[in-house]
Formats: sequence, C-alpha cells, structure tokens
Amino acid sequence: MIQSDDMNDSGIDCEKYRVRPGDRVSLADRSTDDTQGLDRKAARAIYKRNLKQLDEFQERLYAESKRSLLLVLQAMDTAGKDSTIRKVTANFNPQGCLVTSFKKPTPRELDHDFLWRVHAHAPQRGHIGIFNRSHYEDVLVVRVHGLASPKAIERRYDRINEFERLLADAGTRIIKVMLHISSKYQLGRLRKRLENPEKHWKFNPADLEERKCWDDYMAAYEIALTRCSTDYAPWYVVPAEKRWFRDAVVTGLLLNAFNEMDPRFPPPDFDPADYPPESLK
Repeated sequence: MIQSDDMNDSGIDCEKYRVRPGDRVSLADRSTDDTQGLDRKAARAIYKRNLKQLDEFQERLYAESKRSLLLVLQAMDTAGKDSTIRKVTANFNPQGCLVTSFKKPTPRELDHDFLWRVHAHAPQRGHIGIFNRSHYEDVLVVRVHGLASPKAIERRYDRINEFERLLADAGTRIIKVMLHISSKYQLGRLRKRLENPEKHWKFNPADLEERKCWDDYMAAYEIALTRCSTDYAPWYVVPAEKRWFRDAVVTGLLLNAFNEMDPRFPPPDFDPADYPPESLK
C-alpha cells in the first residue's frame, strides 16, 4: 500500500507533477521527458504492478457502489491520450469503466450551457469514468480561437471549479492529467504518422494549423491549470514523451487515489454460516 503522501509503493514520486492550489504554472519550466532516473524495464515493472492493484481496487469500488473515480485527460495532439487510456484500462472490467471522448459540440449541445454535455457523462457510483478531452476544451480551444467572449471565458473557470466541487461532494474522486509534450516532439510524431501508411488515418491536416497556435495553447493551459487545480480536483502535468514512464505515473496516480479512498466490499445481508458451501446442491 502507499507508504507516504508523495510516493506510491513503486517508488515513483507522482506528486512531483501536481499543481498545488495557488501555484502559478509555467509549462516551460516543467519537463516533458522526465523519468526520475528509471529506465524502460524498471518503469514497465512498476506499471504492471500498478495494474494488478488497480484491478483489485476496481472490483472493490464496484462492489461498494458508494463512490466513483474520474480521470480527466487533456493534451495537445499526438501526446498519447488514446494510448494512455488503453494502457490504464488494460485490466479493468469494462462493465465498471466508461470512456467518453468529447468532440466538437453538436448543435443540440450548443443550445445548452457548456457543462451540460459533460455532466451527463460523470461516472455513476461504483464506476470509473475517463474523459478523453473534457469541459476544459471550453477554456482552451475556445480561448485560443476566440469562440466566446473574454468575459464569458473568464466566468467559466469559476463554473468549472463549482462543477468539480459538486462532483466531489457527491462522492467522485477527480484526477486531472495534462500529458505534457514539446512542440518538437509533436512534430516528430506527426512525421511518423505520415511515414507509416497504417497510421495515415490518425493524421489530420488540421493539426498543422493548430500547431501554429502552440504558444497560444500553452498560455491557455497555464491559465486553466493555475485557476482550476484544487484540493478536491487536482491537476497533474505528467511528462509524456517517454510513454513507458507516463504509463507508470498515471497508473500510480490512480493507485494513490484508490489507496486514499480505500473502497471496501460491503458486508453480506445474510449470515454466511447459514449456507455452508458443502450444503449447496
């Protein structure tokens, strides 16, 4: 089990990447390729141990059915949101885990407040929810491209904090992860997609236009991370260029959360002594 507030039993200091409430975030000062001195073999071993424990915790969370856990993933294109989800959920029972990808809002969604479509996908009690992009798009891409007024965007940070407070008060543990990469790394990933015919489907020419806004996106992320990292819904800026290390960190964050939640199997509503196994026919 967890030995301290800063380190999981694998030895990775996951809390190193936390944005503390009140911190002013500078992404340029945060590493995109940190490994805490671990090599691939060591990190993979940690990841596999984490997966085994997460599997056990998911069963307990599902059986207890009183609380839920939400993992929010945000990142620039090519940072590995999809692969992170695949790695994190490798041992999960699909019945208790729901992944939601938030795309461009539909006309119906635009006819409601910006949180309407998100709230509908919050995980129910006993379940794990994962957001592939999220309500933060409404203070990221919307800010970068001027899709709402500055006044409206400014109000959204408080609305987001209130929304996450509501979820937390209802029993949802929230972990928010920005997968942190550099512009240079993104360029290399885009080139690899074009070099491999089997990856052409992942290449979107529009991503090249978004690259031109890199600095604007970094500024928008810094504001969101600074304004919306709270004790009840913390942000973590996880270095994502070494994917084997990223997997160990994200699973470690989930493991830390589950250890603190400590979900328990509910007691039976019958006396097991009345039903000795050998008596069953």
